[in-house]
Amino acid sequence: ICSGTIYGLQSHLIQVEVDVSRGLPCLVMVGSLGSEVRESQERVKVALKNSGMDIPPSHISVNLSPADIHKSGTGFDLAIALGILTATEILDAKVLADVFVIGELGLSGEIKGVKGVLPLVWEAFRQGKKQCLVPRDNYAEASVIEGIRVAGAGSIQEACDYLQLSEEEQIKEELKQRRQETEAQREWKKRDHRQEEKALDFAEVHGQENLKRGALIAAAGFHHLLFSGPPGAGKTMIAQRIPGILPPLTREEQLEVMSIYSIAGKPLTKMRPFQAPHHTISPQALAGGGRIPKPGVLSLAHRGILFLDEMPEFSANVLEVLRQPLEEKKVQIARTQGVYRYPAEFMLVCALNPCPCGYFPDRNRCRCTEPEIRHYLGKISGPILDRIDICVEAAPVTIKDLDAPASGYDTKTLRVMVEEAREMQKKRYRETAYDFNGEVSGNDVKKFCRLGEKEQRFLEQAYEAGQMSVRSYHKIIKLARTIADLEHADEISVAHLAEAICYHSGKRLFERRNE
Repeated sequence: ICSGTIYGLQSHLIQVEVDVSRGLPCLVMVGSLGSEVRESQERVKVALKNSGMDIPPSHISVNLSPADIHKSGTGFDLAIALGILTATEILDAKVLADVFVIGELGLSGEIKGVKGVLPLVWEAFRQGKKQCLVPRDNYAEASVIEGIRVAGAGSIQEACDYLQLSEEEQIKEELKQRRQETEAQREWKKRDHRQEEKALDFAEVHGQENLKRGALIAAAGFHHLLFSGPPGAGKTMIAQRIPGILPPLTREEQLEVMSIYSIAGKPLTKMRPFQAPHHTISPQALAGGGRIPKPGVLSLAHRGILFLDEMPEFSANVLEVLRQPLEEKKVQIARTQGVYRYPAEFMLVCALNPCPCGYFPDRNRCRCTEPEIRHYLGKISGPILDRIDICVEAAPVTIKDLDAPASGYDTKTLRVMVEEAREMQKKRYRETAYDFNGEVSGNDVKKFCRLGEKEQRFLEQAYEAGQMSVRSYHKIIKLARTIADLEHADEISVAHLAEAICYHSGKRLFERRNE
């Protein structure tokens, strides 16, 4: 019987082999099994008995192949039970040919939902399986994969009844299940609809045009963004509105994001993720962890936004966890049984106050000492700041700003601008693995972001004057390319480079901290 297991984000199809022979009555399981898999022998025996399926006393051997892959989770229960029924000739082996099976069993014979069904069904489809039999609770996410027949069952008896139908009757049953939209599917659609309705509008933000401009450029090129300014200046308001102007996920990206959420046991969504962890989060919760590592917040933000509000309030250990994912776009967690890898390609958006009280450098209101300011900002290391593309300082909001009508563009208009810039990038990177300007590696910057002689000399002068790192140099070029895309310009100009250099002011923040 074909079943499967998850290793990190990788899905492996596992062959559940069952042999029933004469001998001392027992159920023996082998194949590099985790504790949850070993416990399934008791669940399977009792579930079969309580379902009215009498298995004669026999020596039952179960092997999960290939044996060199560690198996964990409770999803093998149903495949083992069906394998025993097939080996004892209660079921015909032909009915399970090319069928992928997964599900946990309760002692009453009920089939319970499991985590990670979507990526496993996706892998089964890629490997040529024609059908999959899943728990009824997982039917909604399994049916997301098109091109493979999906059936949900609530008990062992239901699963056996379905398998014994003719192919035409099975297809009718599958169509009937698709028409009968489950509660999970309805809740899923309602949740996405509610999120779309609750999308916040940039038109509601008064003033702070420079912050809006920074958010627009960051969204267009998927650049990392940092807002700095006093409390109440609108930093969080603007950050919360950025998801509304991001381009929608492609079909491939949707499956990738939903696979991560399926493995983590989170509700699925087709919208770009927005993760805003509290500053008390631990490094393990951020990166992922556990005895069998599960995706952390960094992976849950994949293809979306990770928002760190009040960034210096996060511990230095937590912030340093960001270093590798920001550079390599993935999280690696080492355990004795191997290395688990989860994607973490997110857009980092941060907000911070310039000092503990939030009003520096206004010495009429700020009473923080220089050591206090250095200690406060000292949690943010130079390498982290160097990985942030856009740094924008917010000015205090005045009464005139509040009384004046909202100026600038609304979310709908900004989304159109982002999508137009995204189309230019799509054409530019159509034969590569890149999607946005912010993803281009240093080796390919010259190839895709060419500069004229005048622009090259201007950037070289800025490089020498600002004592930039090589990473900063490349980020400025990519940022200028995004600014040019927003203006529908084919070539990068000096004006685009000048604006990019102004936004890349993280170095100034780092120098001020060490004064």
